[in-house]
This record gives sequence, structure tokens and C-alpha cells, in this order.
Amino acid sequence: MPKNPVCNMDVDEKKAQATSEYRGKIYYFCAKGCKVTFDKNPEMYLGKEKG
Repeated sequence: MPKNPVCNMDVDEKKAQATSEYRGKIYYFCAKGCKVTFDKNPEMYLGKEKG
């Protein structure tokens, strides 16, 4: 199950409240507010990913 990169919650792809595509990858969000936050500065949240 993918993690919301903003709040680090597990997100069911079928129940995601929002999605964003960045650099060819789709990110799933538990809330629209997390998507808005991510879209403003994706690199800030993706820098936390280690693989």
C-alpha cells in the first residue's frame, strides 16, 4: 500500500482522496489538503524517500 508523502499515512489506491503525478510516478493522498501541500513543493517531501 502506498504512503502519502506528506503525512506518511498508508493510502488505499482505490480510496485515495486525491492523486498527483510527478516525474512519471503517481502519488496517493488521504486528503486533498495533502495533495495541495505536495504540489507546492514535491521535492521537499520526496527527499524523505529512501528507495
